[in-house]
Amino acid sequence: MSAQPESLQSKSSDSRPLIAIVDYGIGNLHSAHKAFEHLGANVRLTADKALIDKAAGVVLPGVGAFRPCMTALRHTKLDTAILDAIDSGCPFLGICIGMQVLFAESDEAPGIKGLSIFPQKVRWLSDSVKKPQMQWNILQPEYDHPMFAGLDQQPWMYFVHSLAPEQSKDVIAVCDYGGSVVAAVARDNVWAVQFHPEKSSTAGLRILDNFTTAVKKTSRTINSHKTP
Repeated sequence: MSAQPESLQSKSSDSRPLIAIVDYGIGNLHSAHKAFEHLGANVRLTADKALIDKAAGVVLPGVGAFRPCMTALRHTKLDTAILDAIDSGCPFLGICIGMQVLFAESDEAPGIKGLSIFPQKVRWLSDSVKKPQMQWNILQPEYDHPMFAGLDQQPWMYFVHSLAPEQSKDVIAVCDYGGSVVAAVARDNVWAVQFHPEKSSTAGLRILDNFTTAVKKTSRTINSHKTP
């Protein structure tokens, strides 16, 4: 008998809510997967749209450029799976290029449309600084957001990027790199970070753990409203 498709395999032995990491073939996706596993999360690296649809939380990581990332997402039709997940209200986390593609467009790829969850553009970093920013830098977060629960003051995070989104009301953290640079945004169920929490030691793992907690809370809320 042939094996069941990934989305149909039984999950009855695991009561933890499922977090799906979108596998669109771009960049180092396994680091994020290993970080969530280290935290004890029920996490799957998958390109299965049905499984992403059933997940209690969705993560879009990645390292690379705007054009090939959007091309890969559209070629695999995972762009629609991402938009559907966000529309459903389940917690969503974008990391690095996975943050940038949530915006309308990027200076890096003129004419290529992003997912437009946020209407702003992604801009090149200042001409006065070396690009990419490839270093540890101090995060300046809004500590009242649940993304940053339990973080020490002025935590260090690891950045690798040459562009960053424009400032907006959705910005919840910045860093200083030739001026104020957007480091994290959030709106409703969508969280996104420019740095790499999976490579940012204890502070980064705290952010991933906070996301896992948000997934658990949302999953419980949804389940509590289901009819028996």
